[in-house]
Amino acid sequence: MLIIAIIFPTLSFFLRGKILTAILCFLLQITIIGWIPASIWAVLSLQDARAEKRNKKLIKAMNRK
Repeated sequence: MLIIAIIFPTLSFFLRGKILTAILCFLLQITIIGWIPASIWAVLSLQDARAEKRNKKLIKAMNRK
């Protein structure tokens, strides 16, 4: 998924179900100069989603004890 976020940032957002964000990313990605910020944005968003999932899992495990 990380490679998709770098090469096709719009597709990365679309596959995660963030349609509006994918459209905004596409508008940024249309220009060659905008491709780099769009890729960075997609990678950071992916990392943030993974961290959020990990935190929820840890909180759930802590609440069981």
